[in-house]
Amino acid sequence: MSTSGLSRRQFNFCSISGVALGASGGWALPSFAQTATPKRGGTLVATWGGLEPQALFVPGGGGSSPFQTSTKILERLLKLDEKLEFQPVLAETITPSADFKQYTITLRKGVKWHDGADFDAKDVVYNFLQHWKPISAGIALKALSKVTAPDSHTVVLTFDQPTPEFFLKSILAGQYQLVVPRHLYEGKDLLTNPLNNTPVGTGPWKYGQWVRGSHVLYARNASYWSANRPYLDKLIIRWWGDPASRAAALETGELSVAYSNPVPARDIDRLVKTGKVVVDTRGYENSAWTVTAEFNQRREHVKRKEVRQALLHAINRQFIVDTIYFGRGKPAISPIFSSNKQFYTDDVPRYAFDPKKAGALLDAAGLPLKDGKRFSVNVVAAAWFEENAKLGQYIKQALEDVGVEVKLDSVDRATALKRIYGDYDYDIAISNFTAPLELVPTVTQFFTTDGIVKGAAFRNATGYSSKDMDALVSQLMTETNPKARQKLAADFAKLASTDVPIVPLVEMESFTLAGKKVRNVTRGANVQGESLDDAWIDS
Repeated sequence: MSTSGLSRRQFNFCSISGVALGASGGWALPSFAQTATPKRGGTLVATWGGLEPQALFVPGGGGSSPFQTSTKILERLLKLDEKLEFQPVLAETITPSADFKQYTITLRKGVKWHDGADFDAKDVVYNFLQHWKPISAGIALKALSKVTAPDSHTVVLTFDQPTPEFFLKSILAGQYQLVVPRHLYEGKDLLTNPLNNTPVGTGPWKYGQWVRGSHVLYARNASYWSANRPYLDKLIIRWWGDPASRAAALETGELSVAYSNPVPARDIDRLVKTGKVVVDTRGYENSAWTVTAEFNQRREHVKRKEVRQALLHAINRQFIVDTIYFGRGKPAISPIFSSNKQFYTDDVPRYAFDPKKAGALLDAAGLPLKDGKRFSVNVVAAAWFEENAKLGQYIKQALEDVGVEVKLDSVDRATALKRIYGDYDYDIAISNFTAPLELVPTVTQFFTTDGIVKGAAFRNATGYSSKDMDALVSQLMTETNPKARQKLAADFAKLASTDVPIVPLVEMESFTLAGKKVRNVTRGANVQGESLDDAWIDS
């Protein structure tokens, strides 16, 4: 890699991070073999590239870790498969009226909660009104005015305005719209209910035991509504504190499958060459991961748009891809990722790496150098991924190169969640999010006023509020013409990329690693949230 255009401090980062710049050659992606007849029995041990969750189920989100643990127990009405087609789960059909103001949901019959109670329409009504609308879906269900259950397996939704079918189904298949049991939650605080640590669901796996700091054990649901599933006897989700331990566990066979970049890219070739591990990118193609820089609108200097734009010119995104992600990714252009074939556009403002321009823009903003410094910021790097910690180091160097003094705090998961999303205690935060095809609410909630929910992880922690942005997102929720929605999405991307309160820096190339005898663990549009009801081990 050429060092032209990089400062000496940025070039030195290559050495302190231990990155070999020539390591970005391609590696083969052998598919996990499939055979016609699944075998029953065995225990599957799964993990991901991050750490233990704050709770096994977090209403409204909480990030990828509780998403992984909760979706084995709790189910959604729909899911999106690897072909990007909606498939029934607890809902068999969802039918719109001609004006798209009413939807009729037909529920699956014969489903029971893990405690033996019957699942019925009252459960779904409760979740719409007490869980999804006020907490997890937020603004996306703002127009939902009435939810009724004409019988035990039918739910009717009434909206104040037209609601696009793809939009509604995307919400119901989204990672946050899990169905919880009304008879156990009604009349209690859903957010603080102790049951969130010992969930009761309808899924293929029952809660068994959570050993804090180690693992959660799931037992097979012998009464699962899908006949003969799950195939496995037991499921364990376990956490390792560092990538090296995950890699070692994969080599020894102690770990069966690891999702979402469980080891640094530099280790993939070595693991595959052992002949014991295969790598797969399926399930990530349409829900890209990103690493973000988030600017706190409550803090001096970074609350100003012109300052944020200037600072972005100090950051070399290609350098980040090459050195921190070993070439396994691409510079992000907008909050709508290039993997999103429905809404992506590259017609947005961009901020090319140009430290001289960054300095000139800061001068023009009335922040000239004084004794070698313009102003100071506190950068909080959420170090649930080691790459985030390294990115924090790079951001510190890059900003100091243009005269901005940086106090860097690389903090663990619990501290990061509290400081960024609870206390808003940062100037610039290094965090992450993943974006599905539908923009509302998962992407837009980082930019809308309604997305500001103190304490809610992976929402609008920056405090950014714009009437124009709120109006655009409101239109996205009511426009039923696909081409018109694409235009609105493009307008959203342009405004977000102009105001830059939160900025995706890199679209990360995500992958799964698994033992060669593991089957059906990379199915679905978001593999980390699959229930693993059809996973099995070819012994």
